[in-house]
Amino acid sequence: MSQYPELLHTVIDTTDPRALAEFYRQLLGLRYRAGDEPSETSESWPGWLVLVDATDVRKLAFQRVDTSTRTTWPAHDIPMQMHLDFTVPNVVELQRQRQRAESLAAQVMFDRTDDAEEPLYVFADPSGHPFCIFVA
Repeated sequence: MSQYPELLHTVIDTTDPRALAEFYRQLLGLRYRAGDEPSETSESWPGWLVLVDATDVRKLAFQRVDTSTRTTWPAHDIPMQMHLDFTVPNVVELQRQRQRAESLAAQVMFDRTDDAEEPLYVFADPSGHPFCIFVA
């Protein structure tokens, strides 16, 4: 028995769980938890979806909300509240992942690729949640 709680997954609020889950599924190479896959007989507007890795470890979940306000970051009117960080091994891969993210409808919010110590991009996912991809 562990003396600490274990992180199950990170839950992201969105007005369209299927669309946002599909964005992260493609971006991160994840798959749907058994029973959450899209199908012709499944609910078209699910309220809860989970993505898992190749070993069925839960990574991200998506919860439907009625409204969601996009962050105004870097302005502080509406803060990020939370964001996800992803790493890549080098600048070439960072640029490749930028192209992939944008092809999946992410938008670049901040470009710090000129930083020799930690080049990065801050993106907004299709629901407006920020996430970073940087070289580590």
